[in-house]
Amino acid sequence: MGQTITVTVNGTAHTAEVEQRTLLVHFLRETLNLTGTHIGCDTSTCGCCTVHLDGETVLSCSLLAVQADGRAVRTVEGLEQNGELHPIQRAFYENHGLQCGFCTPGMMMSALGVIEQHPDASDDEIREALEGNLCRCTGYQNIVAAVRSAADEMARS
Repeated sequence: MGQTITVTVNGTAHTAEVEQRTLLVHFLRETLNLTGTHIGCDTSTCGCCTVHLDGETVLSCSLLAVQADGRAVRTVEGLEQNGELHPIQRAFYENHGLQCGFCTPGMMMSALGVIEQHPDASDDEIREALEGNLCRCTGYQNIVAAVRSAADEMARS
């Protein structure tokens, strides 16, 4: 049996009927075709599916789509505005904060959450905040540098 939900994703309201057991990550990827939010582990341990729900950083594989009814979701696709990369996207590119790119969308969303809540976070605080996001390609040095760079740019704006 389905349930009709309305979720505002990246500023646009979407109404759809979903099965009550549908995970938010599947709603985003399969119903809305927003495939930037990745599915990694299906156990809430890798962080690939990280999005913002009403401004809070959450794992979309651990929430039901019906829990997002009437709420606002921001995905990695919502970062770029008017053809301009968001500072976090630009910083990951310029600081080589990605390799294969699979973890990158979730890493960016977690990093943005850190910056928005703690713009002056130390490198150790950044590392701690990104603990739930696993990357199998990097040593995290460039990711931390990217977060620091984005935080600096966002503070200047």
